[in-house]
Amino acid sequence: MFSEPNHKGSSVNKDRIVIRQIQCSEADHLLDASTRYMENLYPAESNHLLEVEELLQPGNHFLGAFIQERAVGCVALITKSSYAEIKRLFVMESYRRAKIGLQLMQEIESLASRNHIRLLRLETGVSQPASTSLYESLGYQHIGPFGEYKADPLSIFMEKSLSPV
Repeated sequence: MFSEPNHKGSSVNKDRIVIRQIQCSEADHLLDASTRYMENLYPAESNHLLEVEELLQPGNHFLGAFIQERAVGCVALITKSSYAEIKRLFVMESYRRAKIGLQLMQEIESLASRNHIRLLRLETGVSQPASTSLYESLGYQHIGPFGEYKADPLSIFMEKSLSPV
């Protein structure tokens, strides 16, 4: 579950995953890896990545999954006027079988509900069937383009309505 940031001197069991707010540059290595991954899958015009400065803006939430105080996964919740958008879900390849992506998504949904956000939307790509399957398993439905997105044959748009807590 969501926890406060670790303080120096705290210890984390080597197999224990702690999900908490990302501070400053803790996830730069994840964002760099995510950017490289997306650039290998899609042309620049089909990549809609946000930089860390945008992810850390007030009102947004940028969560990380930490093992031994090292970020191994991340996800962001970007607050819009009538919904929130999920951005930059990424888990280091060596940790994907640990279902960290699922844990991050469950935590971001819980955080959204606690903040009275009732609609989540996201954009993913056709070359990421594992991501699409994860979102579908969590109840996300396919929709058309939203916000500033344009129709793109490489994009998949999805949304999920959340129940009040």
